[in-house]
Parts: sequence; C-alpha cells; structure tokens
Amino acid sequence: MDNFKALVDWLKQAITDKEQFHLGYADEASEFVRFNHAKVRQAGQVQQASLNLKLIDDGRHADLGITLSGEPELDRQRLADGLEQLRQTLPLLPQDPYLLLNHNAWRSHNEQLRPLPDLAQVLQDISQAAEGVDLVGFYAAGPISRGFASSEGAFGWHRANSFNLDFSLFHANGEAVKASYAGHTWNSAEFSARLQQAREQLTFLGRPLHNLAPGQYRAYLAPAALEEIISIITWGGFSAQAIASKGSSLQRLYAGEQSLSPLVTLGEQISGSLSQAFSTEGYPREDVTLIGAGKARGQLVNSRSAAEYGLSANGASSDESPSALQMAPGNLAQADILKQLGTGLYISNLWYLNYSDLPAARLTGMTRFATFWVEDGKIKAPVGTMRFDDSVFQLLGSQLEALTADRELLLSASTYDQRNTASSLLPGALVKRLTLTL
Repeated sequence: MDNFKALVDWLKQAITDKEQFHLGYADEASEFVRFNHAKVRQAGQVQQASLNLKLIDDGRHADLGITLSGEPELDRQRLADGLEQLRQTLPLLPQDPYLLLNHNAWRSHNEQLRPLPDLAQVLQDISQAAEGVDLVGFYAAGPISRGFASSEGAFGWHRANSFNLDFSLFHANGEAVKASYAGHTWNSAEFSARLQQAREQLTFLGRPLHNLAPGQYRAYLAPAALEEIISIITWGGFSAQAIASKGSSLQRLYAGEQSLSPLVTLGEQISGSLSQAFSTEGYPREDVTLIGAGKARGQLVNSRSAAEYGLSANGASSDESPSALQMAPGNLAQADILKQLGTGLYISNLWYLNYSDLPAARLTGMTRFATFWVEDGKIKAPVGTMRFDDSVFQLLGSQLEALTADRELLLSASTYDQRNTASSLLPGALVKRLTLTL
C-alpha cells in the first residue's frame, strides 16, 4: 500500500489544474500447483503488480495499463511516461456525454489477513485424502490487493488472502467427478469430507449408464450446477443498462409481470467478501438485494448508466454484473437431499449454457460429470450427458421445491491475466421438474 500511496502523491503533484485522474492498482503474490494422479506435476509462484491510469480533461478521458516493477524510481518513471502518453491522446478524443465523476473524497480500507494454509500441509492433506484415486486439479493461493485513488481525494484499499482447489476425480472408464474447496481458512477435516463425498460419487461411475428418454424429471441441482444457471442470469440480468434498454433476461421480473419462488433471495454481498468495496470508476460499492422473496428489489448501476438513465450509481462494475453473489439458504438438510429427491436426477454440474429464449429467461445446456439416477432416495446409476431446456421462471419459480440449509463458497478459478476475486455463496436446489430435450 505504501508504494501505491507514493505514486498517488506524485501524480497529484504532476497533473495540471485542468486535469483529473483515477488510478487503479492490482497486485497478487500467488502459489500455483498442478496435480495429476494426485501428485504434484508443476509448482510455481507469481508476483505481479499493475496500475490503470485514467486521465480526464474537459469531458475527455483515456485509460492506460502500466506494469509495475517494484522499483520505486522505475515505477514513477513509467507512470510519468503514461501520463504524457495520455496527454497526447486526449485532444484526439470527443467529449463523453455519459462521463459521471464522483467528486466525494471517500475512504475505504479493508484487510482480510487470516493466515493462509502452509503449502506442505495442503499437499499432505491432498496426498492422504486422494490416496488410490486419480485426482487432477489446480491449487491457487495467496494475497490479492486492489487499490483506487482519485484527484478528488478518494482512496480505497483492499487486501484479502484466499485459496482455491479446483479438482476432478477420474474413473478408469474416463468419467469424472468435479468438485472444489475454497475459502480463507484451510480446514483439513472439511477438505477430507469434501473429497470423501467425491470419492463416494466416483464409485457409482463404474456402473452401467441409466438411459433416460427426453422428458420432465425431478432433479436436485448441486451448488456448482446452480452456479452455472445463476452465472448466465448475471449476463445483464441485473444490469441497469440492460433493464432500461429492455435487454435483460429478467425483464419480466423487473416489470412485475412474473416472479420467482418466495424461497429465492439473492444479493450482491460486498461486505466480508473477497471483492473490494469500491469500483474502478471511483464509487463505493454497496450491498444490494437484487431479488427479495422472489421479487425484483434492486439493480446494479455503474456511473454511465446513472448518467444516461438518471439513476444513482451504486458502484457496479463496467458490465454491471455481480462479483460477490449470495443466495439465502433454505431448510433442506444435506443428509436429506436424496430422500427428499426420491426418484429423479442428482446433477453435480452443468456446462455449455446459453439462452434459448432470452426474453423468457429460457436456458439450454448440458449435464456434466457426475449426474446420477436416483430411485427411492438411493443412487442407482450414472446418467449419460443430456441437454436440458427450461426457464429460470420455472426452475427458480413455480418448480422450486426447496433450497439446502448448507451453502458452498465457490470462487472463480480464472487466472487469465490475474487471479479473479469473484465469488458465489449458493445452496443446492431441489426442483419438481426439469425438462430434458435430448
């Protein structure tokens, strides 16, 4: 943080009276380990830091990314060079009619520094729990920092430790069970239980496939499967811009024409999450209840949407999608899931989802990895890959029977360019009817 503050102080002195700036900061110090056959195949560390400089002058603005070296003098020179490059660019640009700057000198400081697990302990736990099975996976851990400062005096700092083990257990026939274990604090007993559950599911994958005809079936969607559905909804579903331009998949929900089940309460829960409490546009981020008891309650508004549609910005990202999503739990106990399902499908994962009818919030996708046929509360056989096509207003509306009391924290496994801080805290969902099409 001290290095970032020093660059901010220099920049405040370097700009002219007409100029304004936003300066974003990101860094990470990460351990990465790849596993195959439950053995370490590749291990390494990444330490990186970068800036994003936005220069504003008379309604014109331009951005530039800058990689930092960790050497104060060299980084200051890179910032100076970037400032000069943006000064030459701005006169070539038109004024932005939707530029809405936050002139408040807000302050935000959050550090979640719970100790990360010792890597030797993690490797030992994985080796013991995965003995005798083919575990393939990827472990990432370490602190991630985000910062923001403006010429108006705003300053935000966020630093959080986290780990994420994304793994699959493969059967000799090539089928697999996919799972993850993530959070702030590694608990050997919790991880062992998580992997044991995957091992138990793996034993069923050796049985002959149960063939299903297209039709409608009771189904249990595990948290990872529900996340795929929720993730598609977040593609503009809660976006103020999409709602105002009638392009949201939840348009009918926000218009009051349809509702979801009263069991569904969904929100952007920034406080206590791995995501920073400020946006790259210079606005504090708030906790937002998006859906309350099945009804539309709030939307995600960035500064451009606020300017265009006369709304109040609440710190949403540029694409107005949530990054710390939480769904309220239900009352279905973990031990009662199969009994309550009775006869139907246990779906661990979904993939290749897309809209088949966006205005109707209708989705299509494929089952993936461990999907099982359950009879009388007992897993009988695996089910081959099948396609579903159903509406969110059905799955999370009229056909939603129960949500689990336990929720799973699912962290983004994306490491493209840098580790991602997005997360979801979701229950599992029991639905009375899921439509399989082929």
